[in-house]
Amino acid sequence: MTISYFVRYQKLGAALDSFDEYYCRQHADILAQFPGVRSLAVHRPATARDPFATTPDPTDFLAQMTFDSTDALAAALQSEARARAREDFVNLPTSGGPVTHQAMITRRLF
Repeated sequence: MTISYFVRYQKLGAALDSFDEYYCRQHADILAQFPGVRSLAVHRPATARDPFATTPDPTDFLAQMTFDSTDALAAALQSEARARAREDFVNLPTSGGPVTHQAMITRRLF
């Protein structure tokens, strides 16, 4: 098992492409300096044709950082790199929509 730390951005609208570019070219460099981080994956919505009724999620951009343990995540969240990431947040081209953070235990089933 690992710990995934998700950061969800909503209501980016027309800023999505510039947000994605800044996040992947600038912000990710700071996140790579988090102690103990194993990986960073980013997700954007994709069109899918599900034959069953579903409720779409309003997320425009989802970042997933992976750590070996809750202790490793706790150390990363208290680090200087985390402080720099929070300072850089104001540089992300957003429209002021909701941003949420969630740590979750990850078990890969296949």
